[in-house]
Amino acid sequence: MDQSTGEALRGAKMSPKDIRVVLVGTLLAMFLAALDQTIIATALPTIGRELGDAEHLTWIATVYLLTATAVTPLYGKFSDSHGRRITLLVAIVIFILGSVACALAPGMIALIVARAVQGLGGGGLIALGQTIAADMMTPRERARYQVYFASMFMTASLLGPVLGGFFAEHFHWSLIFWINLPLGVLAFVISANALRRLPRFERPHRPDLLGAVLLVAATVASLLLLSWGGTRFPWLSMPMGGLFLLALALWWLFSFRLGRAAEPLIPPGVLHNPVVRMGTLAACFGMGTYIGLTIFLPVYFETVRGLSATDSGLALLPLMGGTVVGATLSGRVLIHVRHYKRLPLAGLLMASVAIAILALEIRSLAMPFVEILLALVSIGLGTLLPVSTLSIQNAVAPHELGTATAVANFFRSLGGALIVAVFGAILLGATGLGGEGMLTENLASSAARNGVDLANAFRLVFAAASLGFLAAWSFLWRMEERPLTGRAPPATSHGE
Repeated sequence: MDQSTGEALRGAKMSPKDIRVVLVGTLLAMFLAALDQTIIATALPTIGRELGDAEHLTWIATVYLLTATAVTPLYGKFSDSHGRRITLLVAIVIFILGSVACALAPGMIALIVARAVQGLGGGGLIALGQTIAADMMTPRERARYQVYFASMFMTASLLGPVLGGFFAEHFHWSLIFWINLPLGVLAFVISANALRRLPRFERPHRPDLLGAVLLVAATVASLLLLSWGGTRFPWLSMPMGGLFLLALALWWLFSFRLGRAAEPLIPPGVLHNPVVRMGTLAACFGMGTYIGLTIFLPVYFETVRGLSATDSGLALLPLMGGTVVGATLSGRVLIHVRHYKRLPLAGLLMASVAIAILALEIRSLAMPFVEILLALVSIGLGTLLPVSTLSIQNAVAPHELGTATAVANFFRSLGGALIVAVFGAILLGATGLGGEGMLTENLASSAARNGVDLANAFRLVFAAASLGFLAAWSFLWRMEERPLTGRAPPATSHGE
């Protein structure tokens, strides 16, 4: 089946009512995964105190990222082979079982293992949701629904920390996992019925199990390298050197396997597709820089600006909420204009300039102006998200949609981990506090004790963020601007 035939089937087989029913189930499934990335943060101190193990506390968050990132391409390939419905239902079940195991965990090690299982399910939910939307609608139709996806992510980003802190403070930390049980069952029931209406594009495939094992191993080694470097071990230590060589060897073996397997885990046609490659790199740098800012801005607010933990969370709201505005604007532009890259190119340039201004005026800017700059960063980044996702999906055949979408999400997550590690290395290198840890209270007290100017250190972090948005801009500029399937080209007078 060629791409044009697949797109025609998508537009013909589902009514607007069917699309809305399926969207409810898939958005709820995606919400589960997005919520669990944020709800845990504010409950971590309470969990460490009640389980009596603060030493391994960061692994609760890290292990979820490791397993969720590693299995994302596997879900894409499996869904291309066996169908979206069964793949999404399997992911939901694994996620629910992992959540129950987390809630019942008697100790820290058991909780870490349960979080790894939860990540095995959560890794497929977001990528599969985006792929299912691509099965139902043409790119033109999907552009209209981008506001729903952006709103879902914003709600999870804002609601997660509030719920996590509230449950841990007033009830019990296990509620942050128990809440997934009713939501997950509801998502399963809705999806099990609604997804029967999806058009089918899968083809029989021979699974590349060796390639899957190598990809998972290489990803885990890479993320361990990035999460441990500069915090658990010095970057130039023997453990880091050994882990670097291991990751390098595993990635080489995976690349070698791609060229030898009869049906490689990631088809070479997807990797060599220039739109997929440039769109993925643009999203990788743009979203990775954004994730890095969400992690390091609260540290800046508390250590340099002197805000409390609660006030720093509130100060972050403009950065979290503006993506909905940007994604909505970009989705509307996708429908009506021929050159749909122009808005996100302008948005990324605006984000780069805004964070550069914060770097230059890191001490003198009043907080209201800082909030305005963060809103501009968020809106600018938001304009990129629909364009990169829809361009990638528009450039591949229907039976490769799951693989292409999962690969894009995989490298976006890996890019986020890489850029967070780079920001951390810049901050610790500029302060000379590499052995003091990255917790806010440790950083502030160590800086005061050693006479370190944290403002200048964060100036370098924000300058790096500005370069990150410029890198995303450069890859988007180089991405081919193909006409979106299912959209009649607008008149030149309106589309130019």
